[in-house]
Amino acid sequence: MPAIHVCPLSRLADTVDRVGASHLATLINAGTPVPRPAAISPENHLFLGFNDITEPVEGLVPPSAAHVAAFIDFVQAWDRSRPMVIHCWAGISRSTAGAFIAACVMDPDRPEHDIADEIRRRSPSATPNLRLVRFADDHLGRGGRMVAAIEAIGRGCDAFEGVPFTIAAPVRAAVGR
Repeated sequence: MPAIHVCPLSRLADTVDRVGASHLATLINAGTPVPRPAAISPENHLFLGFNDITEPVEGLVPPSAAHVAAFIDFVQAWDRSRPMVIHCWAGISRSTAGAFIAACVMDPDRPEHDIADEIRRRSPSATPNLRLVRFADDHLGRGGRMVAAIEAIGRGCDAFEGVPFTIAAPVRAAVGR
């Protein structure tokens, strides 16, 4: 079954190898060196460089609507034949927001609160970046439901680094069905 795997940068190579991923989304500061695992072809690696902030701060790059649109396009183009890995520096904020957004994109009929609750169960430290979620909510026309779901699970427990976790990705429906 296709799945989304979330991890910190320190566990990236191990996670890609362990799960046999074909796609990789990197959501990290622009200047951070991220060696692309050999199993991931360049066209299947999305690198979005921005800081983990929820409001603009001078000298930092905030997540933007363009970042979120590029991420959603990447998720929609994924054929789901093999897993996708989403990572950030710590595996706590940007990557968990990415996993939440991806799950909302792939399973549009599933209630946002169910997805947020699943992420909380699988990752006690998950604290999805609310700025990313706000842009995605607007882009997907969810009327604030994505934001409300993430606000409802609140901040995760304190951690230096998140523990890798997995959420299922629904199999893509065949065209014409």
